[in-house]
Amino acid sequence: MNLAKQHLDIGVYVRDTEPALRFWQDEVGAKFDHVLPLGPGLRQHRHDIHGSVLKINNSLEPRPDAPPTGYQELLVAREGLDAPKALKDPEGNRVSLVPPGTFGVEKIGVRLAVRDLDAHRAFYGRALGLAEEKVEGADAAFRAGDSIILLDQSDDAPSDAQIGGFGWRYITFQIHKVDAEHAYALAHGAGEGRAPVTLGQTARISMIRDPDGNWIELSQRASITGSLEP
Repeated sequence: MNLAKQHLDIGVYVRDTEPALRFWQDEVGAKFDHVLPLGPGLRQHRHDIHGSVLKINNSLEPRPDAPPTGYQELLVAREGLDAPKALKDPEGNRVSLVPPGTFGVEKIGVRLAVRDLDAHRAFYGRALGLAEEKVEGADAAFRAGDSIILLDQSDDAPSDAQIGGFGWRYITFQIHKVDAEHAYALAHGAGEGRAPVTLGQTARISMIRDPDGNWIELSQRASITGSLEP
């Protein structure tokens, strides 16, 4: 995968925006950037964490209360800590502040529960082309720029994770050419989520799914790549 940005982004859906914003800004240190309207009643509050975008999404329309995805936790590196500090936002979404280097986290990391470790190793290595690293405290780990994805095998992981619902719902890779990367991923074992589509002058995006159905956004953002040409 030809990354256009060396930082992984992550999206969370919340029921109540204001308490969530206070927590992420005050407790975690996420820096508010702007609100992005995504559709009728749907707003995305975009925050910066070490170059990664934390997307706090809230909808005025009812959302299905779907079971959790495999995305378990966001890990954020913080200088001055002697040990990891486990936190939960007001809706129970897990985040840990960790000394840099813990679990391989230099900036941010995402912990993912998976049903079949070998299948996900093949997915992240072949379909996404990420390099595997050995990390203490995870069954497997894959580096994406300066971010890291930690895999833990679990019988409780979902078998068909849904994008709808609340909590951690998707991760985003910023890349140069969505159409080519989307086609490559599908040809090498990814599931189809959403075919590439252009969103105005902002981005061209698609969605793919991992072996457990977890959703992954591929984004060709004009402010990063300079072009939305397929």
